[in-house]
Formats: sequence, C-alpha cells, structure tokens
Amino acid sequence: MVEKSKPATLGDVARLAGVSIATASKALNGRAQVRDSTREKVMRSAEALAFVPNPLARGLLSGQTGTVGLLTSDLEGRFSIPIMMGAEDAFGAGSTSVFLCDARGDAIREQHQVRALLSRHVDGLIVVGARPDPRLPLAGEINVPVVYAYAPSEDPEDSSVTSDNVQGGRLAAEHLLSTGRRSIGIITGDRGYGAAHDRLAGALSALHDAGIEPVQDALFGSWSEGWGRGAARVLLEAHPDLDGLICGSDQVARGAMDALRELGREVPDDVAVIGHDNWEVLATNARPPLSTIDMNLQELGRRAAGMLFDAIGGSPTRGVEKLPCRLMVRGSTTPTS
Repeated sequence: MVEKSKPATLGDVARLAGVSIATASKALNGRAQVRDSTREKVMRSAEALAFVPNPLARGLLSGQTGTVGLLTSDLEGRFSIPIMMGAEDAFGAGSTSVFLCDARGDAIREQHQVRALLSRHVDGLIVVGARPDPRLPLAGEINVPVVYAYAPSEDPEDSSVTSDNVQGGRLAAEHLLSTGRRSIGIITGDRGYGAAHDRLAGALSALHDAGIEPVQDALFGSWSEGWGRGAARVLLEAHPDLDGLICGSDQVARGAMDALRELGREVPDDVAVIGHDNWEVLATNARPPLSTIDMNLQELGRRAAGMLFDAIGGSPTRGVEKLPCRLMVRGSTTPTS
C-alpha cells in the first residue's frame, strides 16, 4: 500500500520561498506590506507545492485553529494597548481570531487566564507586560508557542521583544547636544525600574562621546509630574546655568517644564526639555509641545505577532530582540517659527 504524501503547509511554502511564515501569509492573502518580487516568489513556491490554504486557519500554519491569545497585565495602560493594536493589525482583520485577557498584574489571575486560553485551543500566546523590565515566564506546562512583548522573559530560551531603552536614552541626549545644549541635567523615575537605568546609561554614553558630563548625578524619583517639578527646582537652584533637561518619562518632563515656567525660564530658549514615552495626549498638550522618545509600541506589537507566526510554523526565535526607538521633535527643544 502506497502512503499518501501529506499536504503542503504554509511552513513548507515559506521555507521554499526563503521567507518567514508571516511574510508568506501576507503574500498569499494579498496584503500590501509585501514587495511584488517577494509575493511572486511565494506564489511560485505555493504553486510548485500544490499548496491549498486551510480556510479555518488562513494566515497561520495549515492545521491550526486560527486563534491566538493576547494576555496583558495592564489593559487600561497606555503602553499595552498600542502593542495589542499593532499585533492585531499584523494578524489581519478576519484572518485570525484574537482572544484578549487581562491578568491585572496578578500571578494567580494570570494562571487562570492562561488555562482559559489554552482550553480554547489557541495556536499561541502573546504576553504583554505592564512595565519593560524582565518578568518570570508563564508558570505550568504551556504546549503552544509564547512570545513576550514589552516585558521580556527572564528565560533566555524564550522569545521576547522589547524597546531598546539604552538606544532611546542615547537619542534623547544626542538631540539636546544637536541643539547646542552643553549644561545638561538628568531627571528620571523609580530607581527600581531597569528601564530608568537603561535610559540613563544611553544618555550618559552619548554625553561622554561628546566630551560632556551632566551637571550632576541623575536624580531618581517617581514617574510623576510632581517629582519632575521638584527635581527641576533642585537642579536649577544648584546649577543656574542649566540649559538642557533629559527626563526619563513624559510625566516627569511635563512637571519639569511647569517648574521652569514658574521660575521664569523659557522653554526651549533658556532650557530645552525632552521626555520619553511619547504619551501623545500629554506631550502634544504640553506648553510648548514636548519633544520625546517614541518606543514604537505598535511596531513592537507587529513584530511580536510576526515572531508568533514564525514559532507556530516551527521556526521560533530565542532570546530578547530589541527594537529601536524614534525621536519625536516638538517645541520643547526646537523653537517654532
């Protein structure tokens, strides 16, 4: 008796075409994000393998359920929502069903939500953290691929993607230096956050490369406008020649700008201020609008979805991938004409 050959899968098409599972899916589904030459190569590979898409799992590896789980610890947070929007955009409207669960930062609730998602036979999970520091991997036996977004897993064998906070800090310092600032202070947030130290390390590295030292050691405090106001007053009292401020978050920067205005200093003419996060509702409504570092969170979500596609297709990544941040220039560092 001759054994019938197994039907070709999306993973087979991707391997023959030399592309990722996500790219093969987009090409076969007519998505606009694929180059014409790549789409043609995928189509030729699909034809050569007599590939027939599974309508139940269109866009994912044939034979799967076409559902994924998104588990967040901060559903109301301004960081997790853009990530989830990017992930859902990458999955594609109608091609993949997404089950969203909120663990509310509670480990027991997280385990319950994971069990609930696995009971629905999801093909994979994206876990979105509430803060960018490494977290413990999911507890228990997880029999589907998992990608950790924003908060990377502490296990180097896991797949994680996060923003490059060191590069973000460097961008902030380089921008202030490019505007001619030389007497620069640094105000950041909670000392217990690794992101605060990473952003500081990037800023210090850029200043060092320019042959400049900050006016004093960085000031750590809370991620709040109140802390920004108080710290800015302390810095200006000790260093009246201050002409630039690097702040670890937009909230800190907004508070610092309030203090500078109260002390009669013009922003940016006297002191240029830059934040971090690009919390648009806050940054664009500041007086003047706040220059800041954008963590590219929607792209981070799209990348997490792509990594999950690849893992479902049998090609998981290992370790932490760091995505570059973007500089958003507004009136707090560059005078508007």
